[in-house]
Amino acid sequence: MESVRRRKKKMMSVFLIMLEICILGSTFTSINADTDPSDAAALQDMYSFLNQPSQLTQWSSSGGDPCGQSWKGITCSGSRVTEIKLPGLGLSGSSIGYKLQSLTSVTNLDLSNNNLGGQLPYGVPPNVQRLNLANNQFTGQIPWSIAQLSSLKYLNLGHNQLQGALNDMFGQLSSLDTLDLSSNQLSGNLPQTISSLSSITTMYLQNNQFTGDINVLANLPLENLNVANNQFTGWVPAQLKNINLQKDGNSWSSGPAPPPPPGTPPATKPNHNKNSGSGNSPSNGDSSSGSKKSGIGGGGVAGIVISILLLGAVVAYFVVKRRSQRRPASDVEKLDNQPFAPLTSSEVPEMKSFQTTSIMNTKFDPPPPASINLKPPPIDRHKSFDEEDFAKKPVPVKKAIKLPTNLTSYSIADLQMTTGSFSVDNLLGEGSFGRVYRAQFDDGKVLAVKKLDSTALPNELSEEFLEIVSNISQMHHPNVTDLVGYCAELGQHLLIYEFHKSGSLHEFLHLSDEDSKPLTWNTRVKIALGTARALEYLHEVCSPSIVHKNIKSANILLDAELNPHLSDCGLASYLPNAEQILNQNMGSGYSAPEVAMSGQYTLKSDVYGFGVVMLELLTGRQPFDSSKGRSEQSLVRWATPQLHDIDALAKMVDPALKGLYPVKSLSRFADVIALCVQAEPEFRPPMSEVVQALVRLVQRANMSKRTFGNEHRASQKFDDADAYENTS
Repeated sequence: MESVRRRKKKMMSVFLIMLEICILGSTFTSINADTDPSDAAALQDMYSFLNQPSQLTQWSSSGGDPCGQSWKGITCSGSRVTEIKLPGLGLSGSSIGYKLQSLTSVTNLDLSNNNLGGQLPYGVPPNVQRLNLANNQFTGQIPWSIAQLSSLKYLNLGHNQLQGALNDMFGQLSSLDTLDLSSNQLSGNLPQTISSLSSITTMYLQNNQFTGDINVLANLPLENLNVANNQFTGWVPAQLKNINLQKDGNSWSSGPAPPPPPGTPPATKPNHNKNSGSGNSPSNGDSSSGSKKSGIGGGGVAGIVISILLLGAVVAYFVVKRRSQRRPASDVEKLDNQPFAPLTSSEVPEMKSFQTTSIMNTKFDPPPPASINLKPPPIDRHKSFDEEDFAKKPVPVKKAIKLPTNLTSYSIADLQMTTGSFSVDNLLGEGSFGRVYRAQFDDGKVLAVKKLDSTALPNELSEEFLEIVSNISQMHHPNVTDLVGYCAELGQHLLIYEFHKSGSLHEFLHLSDEDSKPLTWNTRVKIALGTARALEYLHEVCSPSIVHKNIKSANILLDAELNPHLSDCGLASYLPNAEQILNQNMGSGYSAPEVAMSGQYTLKSDVYGFGVVMLELLTGRQPFDSSKGRSEQSLVRWATPQLHDIDALAKMVDPALKGLYPVKSLSRFADVIALCVQAEPEFRPPMSEVVQALVRLVQRANMSKRTFGNEHRASQKFDDADAYENTS
């Protein structure tokens, strides 16, 4: 009996142990299946913006476990989402959410063949390798954020309603092998950075409105190219004629293409590391692996050698001739008014030697008598042109500067007439580098003319000015003020920009009278977001990056819809004396601490200046105000300790808002400011992160608008939230 009891007790113990193991096992399973919280939040956000479609089984807008519950179309590795594949499900919506950038492990995003509309998502998974948004109803331009997807291998945006020109967004996409932009309404010339697509093999650009030539594609490793039904002109490069090319429906030039410049290597199909069968030909030994080593043929080398010899002969001739002319000062003065005549044989013994030993036996015929009146130079007139002079005074070679054809060259007379001879009545403002005038043209067009001070660009640097114009003219972004023309006459240097009738943000915040309508909270957020995107473009899209160095509310111009346009972009980077001028004007409250210490400007000092502008938008105060008490003169020093105190924050807000703002939006706005104005530059975020934070703020504001849209007070607060989307 006792043994039976022990056996039962033992079996019960085993059962309990097994039960505990099962429970622990299920617990571990559920733990392993838990999705990363940021990934889950991003998918829940997407589900909400897609209007919670029934096709997405297991999905939820709050809670849920995408990896553990096998949400439709979701693939995971461990706790991280790696693929989102939802093609052809009839999904609709004007956005796919604002949190996709947190999906850092996603490599494949496929939402093709749906009914999605609105603008393309600004933020997408940063490490995505395949992005397919084809066959939807997306509109607007291709966002700049595409330029940052350095891992991208496949991009398909075909069969949408995308518009506008392609910007220089391809510089970092060296891994991209397939690009499909077909069947949209894209226009303009192909950007230069498209030539950086060193891995591209397939490109579909058909059924758009592209213009210009396709020479920029000539040296890409393309195997398949479709450019049919556009407005391309010029000739098809010879390198593209041996690939699978479709080019009908364009305005190609007829007849033979013009010959390439001397020394240009013969047109060959880019090497794809494939055996062509000609690599062993003795006469074509470099045709395969060595084709990239030698860009100049034997004829080109011979031409260069001959040119060098001829140049050497000419230089030697003049050196010898000048040496032979050494004589007393009185003799030189006697020659001042005498015509140039052939030298006698006694005067040129060295010349005879030179002619008899010349490798080329080059014959020099002196010019006819009285053809040139030779006068010594006014300075150092008794000094001969010997080797020392030649070493010290090399002849400068002028660099050819090609200015864009869309820039207008204005004369001083034109600008004097349109600005009233630069009258005070037409003075719009005065910045660090010069004054800005309003120019009214006969056809009704109004432009802004910036007259650079000679301290910023000395009068003798006209060549450098044209190079500056060329550089600035290449910057194009919806939130950057466009350069439309220039003037370089009579030692004057003027830049002509588009005119924005609403003036600057500084005027709106600090110079408005009591009768003027103050900026609403939503408009202030819109201005911050647009300015952030302009800086993101300068810092992370332009190559090399451009540091603005002069971020302030006076340089943020507002158009009729109060969209922001950052001005003076590139000026401080290209003007030779810019940093010296800016350092002299330091103390306005925008300069980062490290700039005040070292005078050195960086991307992170721009972020600091942007944080100060956000503080202006929040408080309505100037960055430095000597009329305030000592503890409140510096806006950053006064405001920073209070940014995380909700009660103190409410007291800091611009009184002009009259309390019409959402408290949560205000708090999140303050959080972004706190990150930007940190004393240590390494802790300040890059502008792309600032943009994403402000985009999320906007998204929440729009959600609040939908939630409280029937309340009068809420409608006042969110009256123009929809306009945020226009700043992308």
